[in-house]
Amino acid sequence: MKILAFETSCDETSAAVLNCDDSNNKVLSNIISSQLFHSEFGGVVPEIASREHLKNISHITKQALEKANITLKDIDLVCATSEPGLIGALLVGLNYAKALACAIKKPFVPVNHILSHLFSNMLSGQQEKFPFIGLIVSGGHTLLVLVKNYTDIKILGSTIDDAAGEAFDKVAKILGLGYPGGPVVDRFAKQGDYRYHKFPLAIVKDTEHDFSFSGIKTSVLYYLRKINFNDVKNDKLIADVCASFQYAVVESLYKRTLDACKKHGVKIISVSGGVSANSALKEKFNSLKENGFEIYFPEIQFSMDNAAMIGLTGYLKYINSNNKDYYIAESLKTNAKARLDYEKFELI
Repeated sequence: MKILAFETSCDETSAAVLNCDDSNNKVLSNIISSQLFHSEFGGVVPEIASREHLKNISHITKQALEKANITLKDIDLVCATSEPGLIGALLVGLNYAKALACAIKKPFVPVNHILSHLFSNMLSGQQEKFPFIGLIVSGGHTLLVLVKNYTDIKILGSTIDDAAGEAFDKVAKILGLGYPGGPVVDRFAKQGDYRYHKFPLAIVKDTEHDFSFSGIKTSVLYYLRKINFNDVKNDKLIADVCASFQYAVVESLYKRTLDACKKHGVKIISVSGGVSANSALKEKFNSLKENGFEIYFPEIQFSMDNAAMIGLTGYLKYINSNNKDYYIAESLKTNAKARLDYEKFELI
């Protein structure tokens, strides 16, 4: 089954083509256009992001099909991110994908963006085993989930305020390191001493598995004010603060995940999302292998927002559905008035 998928939930316009079956999932193409210019604003501007998606999506789709060496006639299934994300950005990819599915008369499957991160490890040829604990850490979300199979997924805990990725971005901004914050904080932290200062863990005491990353960001801010950071700042100080902050975040994620594993008797952990690329996080979780744990991280290209993970999740959702006709009906009814014919459908 060949799948054409789209991801436009935030500031990446992505289209991918996959060839999936019961024994293998092959990514034929995975084109990503990142809107790096948002860095000058210190964060993503929703309206600008939406307009950029609209401008790029047809070109990105052409690239994905050409790289996969197939045409629209070869596509069996169309998928797109439906939630969560910036509403304007989501609508661009969602409506484009629905119209295309209608034009080629193929099923359309809407995909939850966070769910797709959960299965992104499978894109690297890592066959997931069940049950496993999934830790999803991205710019907007931090979740702990228990995955018994492809359809039986239970949320154990989440962040009650800022996500881990947001905390990295905000601390980087406070330190004057720019946006996005994750990669640059990680880079500085490698040169610093994590024992320099003890920042609080992002653990909510009255719950089993929830996080709160707002407090650690505020703690960094207050500490920098206390030492008159702007008057004494230098690369060594920045590196030490980054290392101390990153240590607290990683320890919080590690402790909560390990608690979930112990409670549910699971020794398989899948870490995904943009923050899964963090070197300290990888090192901490991979150390569990010495204790008999199986640890999975996605390849860097699949840790960020991408259409390949959307396509795989859409495929899994479709083949595990008891009512596949529903997705065919969804495709055809969405743009019935348009009366599109795929031979006349042009990617402008």
